[in-house]
Amino acid sequence: MARGKERAWQRMLSGRRLDILDPSPLDVELSDIAHGLARVARWNGQTIGDYPFTVAQHSILVLELFRALNREAEPRALLYAVLHDAPEYVMGDIISPFKAAMGGNYKEVENRLLGAVYLRFSLPAVPPAALQKLIKRADREAAFLEATHLAGFEPEEARRYFGEPSFPVFEFEPFEKLIRPWPTREAYDRFVEIVEQLAADLPR
Repeated sequence: MARGKERAWQRMLSGRRLDILDPSPLDVELSDIAHGLARVARWNGQTIGDYPFTVAQHSILVLELFRALNREAEPRALLYAVLHDAPEYVMGDIISPFKAAMGGNYKEVENRLLGAVYLRFSLPAVPPAALQKLIKRADREAAFLEATHLAGFEPEEARRYFGEPSFPVFEFEPFEKLIRPWPTREAYDRFVEIVEQLAADLPR
């Protein structure tokens, strides 16, 4: 990617300078990811509740849906799932209609950042295609639940955009705790705890 003269790095609260166009795994810190994702609102903030529904909380919802849909998933797959939206700690959460209208190098930048995050946590920079599909399925299930319980979508409308849910929410035991928007600190702490645990469980 061509580099201009403009600054292409962001200073993080950890003190790291993350080059957005050529990110190094050495500049990726879990505290920065959690801090950013716990402050980025899903649905451009257009959700009910006393707090925004953050990308950190969404990531944990996707992880738990992925677990429910893939009972035998190993820690490596679970870690990929919870980190699937990690670039948004730098890029923010741009809603799908706007992404489609933007074009350009957005996806390339996002994938570079995601690859650096995965490498930071001892994962290959690109997950297997089959695993990516399984994570995308859980992501769409999460989007359906968020759309209908938080963002004002009617079920029929949500089905058109996100597909049919795999199972009713009463069969998904942690649903009520996962869909209630959390305060920023709770979202931060839960995200850090889960990522640290999964990273510790990776085979050595």
